[in-house]
Amino acid sequence: MQESVFERLELKQQVLAEIDAALAADRVIGSSTSGFTPSDLQARCAHPERVVVGHPFNPPHLVPLVEVVGGSRTDAAAVDWAVDFYNAVGKKAIRLNKEIRGHLANRLQAALWREALYCVDQGIASVADADAAIAYGPGVRWAFMGPSLTFHLAGGVGGMAYFLDHLKASIEADWEELGQPKFTDALKQKLIDGVVAEAGSRSFPELAAWRDRCLEDLLLALKDKRD
Repeated sequence: MQESVFERLELKQQVLAEIDAALAADRVIGSSTSGFTPSDLQARCAHPERVVVGHPFNPPHLVPLVEVVGGSRTDAAAVDWAVDFYNAVGKKAIRLNKEIRGHLANRLQAALWREALYCVDQGIASVADADAAIAYGPGVRWAFMGPSLTFHLAGGVGGMAYFLDHLKASIEADWEELGQPKFTDALKQKLIDGVVAEAGSRSFPELAAWRDRCLEDLLLALKDKRD
């Protein structure tokens, strides 16, 4: 059973407790929460051992990723079953070894977007160019290869060891320079104006349909390569 109500902790706890009371005790319950920990979600359940986070990504009918993680009272067998289930229905399930707010992929997204907003806020780039920097650069590689494997290749035949030997100091210097933007009224307006300009005359349904077509084509192109 998958719970996918609004992202409000009290509401999710209530709904999960109601599902828990109605469902046979040997059935796994997944929550699609994008940020709450499973320990918080299972707090009001009589059978917390079968409650897991099973977090899909938008649009979930196309994007394969599902993050799976159990809470402090979750049985490891429930996590195993959930991973197997999502994979069996055509998803790509990843298992988190411990719970953390935001799970894994959203934290990675948040780190990247934070720096993009910092660059927009400092006048370094427009919203559209910050988006293009990812969509036409690292994002093309990231569609099939994560950042660590990408940098392993960047090290040539020496791989990651060579890459780190030569660039470790530069990478650490880059980390020290990363920004900490705040959502000031000025930054919020820059962001709103920027995405409106980037979307142009395309309506929300038109943008969503274009996104879905791109995802369908991309996933089809990658299917044989990944298999």
